[in-house]
Amino acid sequence: MTPDQGGGGEKTEKATPKKREDARKKGQVLKSSEVNTAALTASMFVILFAMGGWISDGAGDLLTSFFSRIGEVDATPTAADASSAFNQAMWQLLWLLFPVLAVALLMGVLVNVAQIGFLFTAETIKPKFSKISPLQGFKRIFSMRSVVELFKAVLKITLVGVIVYQEFSKHFGSFAMMMYLEPGPAAASIVSMSMGVAVRACAVLIGIGLADLLYQWWEYERNLRMSKEEIKQEFKEMEGDPLIRSKRKEKQRQMSMMRMMRAIPQADVVITNPTHYAVAIRYNEKESDAPVVLAKGKDRIALRIREIAIQHRVEIVENKPVAQALYLSCEIGQKIPAELFAAVAEILAYVYKRRHPEPRRPVRPAPARPATGGVR
Repeated sequence: MTPDQGGGGEKTEKATPKKREDARKKGQVLKSSEVNTAALTASMFVILFAMGGWISDGAGDLLTSFFSRIGEVDATPTAADASSAFNQAMWQLLWLLFPVLAVALLMGVLVNVAQIGFLFTAETIKPKFSKISPLQGFKRIFSMRSVVELFKAVLKITLVGVIVYQEFSKHFGSFAMMMYLEPGPAAASIVSMSMGVAVRACAVLIGIGLADLLYQWWEYERNLRMSKEEIKQEFKEMEGDPLIRSKRKEKQRQMSMMRMMRAIPQADVVITNPTHYAVAIRYNEKESDAPVVLAKGKDRIALRIREIAIQHRVEIVENKPVAQALYLSCEIGQKIPAELFAAVAEILAYVYKRRHPEPRRPVRPAPARPATGGVR
């Protein structure tokens, strides 16, 4: 049985943006610790390569200064003399390593920001029973992730160990000769050999880091996968239950209908089709430069508009093309389009004429004419 044909519980779908955002808030982000290790190693290699001469000279001066202070003591060196020489040597060593440590700290911050961005969450440090549960701990020990982490650790140790052995085996005979060198040249020789090890180890760690990044991306996407039921449930939580949403829309339609019906008594005319369409029009030159549609409806709603218009003695004019054009091209509360101005103006003029007919002029009697040809 394929996942799509299962009971709906198989996680076969990609994570939604909301699922990714929720996971990020919980501290579940795409991050590779091997990339951090490779970046730190590479940055330290670069700073050592750039400041190798300064560090080499400083290391030589450190050794020379240390043994000189010990040699300046006339008698057998006491614990205080050794402690003083050691403290001074540590301060000099810290000054030599400060650029390397500063670059490592900066690179660690930059790599983490590049991978996960700026994120602060307390979810990862909250106490959870699963973290101290023996059963959960047993599962984590023998999980696939633990096997991969063990494999990476063994691989790194093996490859770096091989590199160190090969590099120092080439210079094994030189170690005996260093006993006869001054501290400065001896330190320079050690730094040179260390640089060779650093270059090869850095290349190995970068390769492991890139491979681990691909694996972490695959595992991250796999853990975030969702089932079809989870996507439906998330949609319901975001948009609301479909039944409730349909009831809400129905309620909104009812309220809109009630507002529309209450506006019909304010109309100047209702234009009909005669029964299929009905559009209520109002024109007030003080409020608008064109007539406005107060209500419109089709079939049953059109019949209700006519009934309300009759109840409130609103003029009803039958004009099929105008009624249909207004219904299709206008929304409630909008002005009528310019191409219908003339037709609607003619209807309004007719309505105004019926509402306010011109008064008849009084018939005045004709003036009497003087009689002509009568009896004198």
